[in-house]
Amino acid sequence: MDEQRAKGLAKMNEVYGWEMPNIEGDPYFDLTVDHLFGDIWNRPGLSMREKRIMTLAAVTAVGRQDLAEIQVNAALLNEELTGEELKQMAVFLTQYLGFPLGSGLNGTVDKVVARRRKAADRGEGEDKKANVNAAVKMSSGQTLDER
Repeated sequence: MDEQRAKGLAKMNEVYGWEMPNIEGDPYFDLTVDHLFGDIWNRPGLSMREKRIMTLAAVTAVGRQDLAEIQVNAALLNEELTGEELKQMAVFLTQYLGFPLGSGLNGTVDKVVARRRKAADRGEGEDKKANVNAAVKMSSGQTLDER
C-alpha cells in the first residue's frame, strides 16, 4: 500500500470511526480514499467538527438521509457533536432548506440517538465497530461483516 492510500484510509477510519479495508482495483474507491480522504479531509484550515457540520449540511441539502445517518452516528461516536447540537442543526437548516429536508435530518438524529442509547443500555456502546456496524445496518440492512 502506497503512502497516499495509507494516509487516505487512516483519515477515512478517523472520519467514520471504523476500520475500512483496502479495496484494490475499484476506481471509485481509489478516488474516494486517495483524493477525498487522502487530500481533502486532510487539508488544514478547518477542524474535523467544522468539516462534519459542512458534510451534514450538504447531505441534508440534497436529501441523502442515508448519508446523514452515517455522519450523525460518526459525529456522536467521535464526540464532535452532541445530540442536542445535531437537533439544533436540523432546526437551523430547516429555515434554509425547507421543512421536508430539515425534518429529514431531525428524524435521522432522533433515530440514531435512540439506537445509540439502546446499544449503550445493552452494553454495546463502547465498541466502535459495533457502533459503526449498527449505523451501516441502519442504512443498508447489512453490517460491514455481512457485505
